[in-house]
Amino acid sequence: MAIRLKLTQVKSGVGRPETQRRTLAGLGLRGPHKTSILQDTPAIRGMIRKVSHLVTVEPAD
Repeated sequence: MAIRLKLTQVKSGVGRPETQRRTLAGLGLRGPHKTSILQDTPAIRGMIRKVSHLVTVEPAD
């Protein structure tokens, strides 16, 4: 079974560059304190790296 990650947005995308806001949307995060569960792939890891200062990452149960 593939590893899944639980992402939680901890800071707002307001005032951030458009690329960071689009990356948050691509990760399924629409606002602070919203969560999304995604597969752990290289593409998702790259997106997380771009917005690592806005999200927390933990393994999903």
